[in-house]
Amino acid sequence: MFIIDAHLDLSMNALEWNRDLTKPVAEINAREATLTDKPDRAKATVSLVELRKGNIGLVVATQIARYVAPENALPGWHSPEQAWAQTQGQVAWYKAMEEAGEMVPIKDLASLEDHVALWKDELTQDKKPIGYILSLEGADSLITVKHLERAWEYGLRAVGPAHYGPGRYANGTDATGKMGPEGIALLKEMERLNIILDATHLCDDAFWQALDHFNGPVWASHNLTRALVHHNRQFSDEQLKALIERGAVIGGALDAWMMVPNWGRGKSTPREMNVTLNTLIDHLDHICQIAGNTFHIGIGSDLDGAFGREQCPHDVETIADLQKLNDLLSKRGYTENDIENIMHGNWLRFLRNAWQPHHPSPSS
Repeated sequence: MFIIDAHLDLSMNALEWNRDLTKPVAEINAREATLTDKPDRAKATVSLVELRKGNIGLVVATQIARYVAPENALPGWHSPEQAWAQTQGQVAWYKAMEEAGEMVPIKDLASLEDHVALWKDELTQDKKPIGYILSLEGADSLITVKHLERAWEYGLRAVGPAHYGPGRYANGTDATGKMGPEGIALLKEMERLNIILDATHLCDDAFWQALDHFNGPVWASHNLTRALVHHNRQFSDEQLKALIERGAVIGGALDAWMMVPNWGRGKSTPREMNVTLNTLIDHLDHICQIAGNTFHIGIGSDLDGAFGREQCPHDVETIADLQKLNDLLSKRGYTENDIENIMHGNWLRFLRNAWQPHHPSPSS
């Protein structure tokens, strides 16, 4: 079945992890066998080859570069200008993949429909490019709000204002506090440009404020449920209800610490904690029970998002194993139509609604 994955940090893996994503995962891991600089070395699950193998033809692919103030202990860049430069390098990598025929940008309704038709055409024999919708995870790298329009011009179509910790525009996971004037201005500019708001990572204060101030399309690219794993990174039932009311789709993530309670980072293993793709379905099913239907869930795997096989379901060798969800969902009582919704249909419906013809008004 055709799959859409709404969250992959491809350019981060290419540039910061120095992975050649045009190679099979086995080759990437073999080359990293002696490296110890990151905890997920030689445990990668994602490459463009594996995406094709898994019929994952469309992804939401990120730019990511956090700014950190002197008192912030998180890893990141020491100025917004450095963070911006990092994201521009990431754009250059995506462009290089386009020129190599490996990827193709999806920026509007026409390119979306053409790409989906290509991937659903079983007669097409050539190597199909992976379609990508460009998203910015954490807005810190936008030196000013005016930089958002520059990013829109090169293809940016979704923004998560926050990542981890305190941010320049919004506070994220493990932080608290509302947005200031710059954050509100960012939301207004996103709405003018019809850029999708990604609610993922917003702290609770910023989440509610963002929904109050933003009238455009909202999704949550990679999230799970607080009812099953109690942490501020997850959504409460109240937040899930609010997202459902806004027509959002929530992408289920495959980071093990989010999937089961009491995960010890660097200590627990997926097998001993019994983390499988069925664990993801538990979270997705919880959202379905709140919604009363299957229209608000999808896949936003976040695989290789600074973790690898040491911290993802043990029945996932590579991202191509997302195809296993087909049978697993069926065994849990989901109909064929439900499964199509989850694998791609809900994201397509969302994008078709969000990308109805829209013309940004001139900058003030």
